[in-house]
Amino acid sequence: MGIFWDLLQQDELEKQQSQADSVEDRVALLEEDLANTKALLKKTLIALETHLSKDIDGDGKTG
Repeated sequence: MGIFWDLLQQDELEKQQSQADSVEDRVALLEEDLANTKALLKKTLIALETHLSKDIDGDGKTG
């Protein structure tokens, strides 16, 4: 019975590890998407401030 219990525990550990890997992969993708979104937002803000000649984000300068 002990060997079967060990096999079940090992299987459960492997399942949890694959879920953790999956979560880590998803977090990495989300972080990359967030960085891309921030970069796009910054470019959009610069273009809008330049076009309007107005400080939108309150940093004291336009563009």
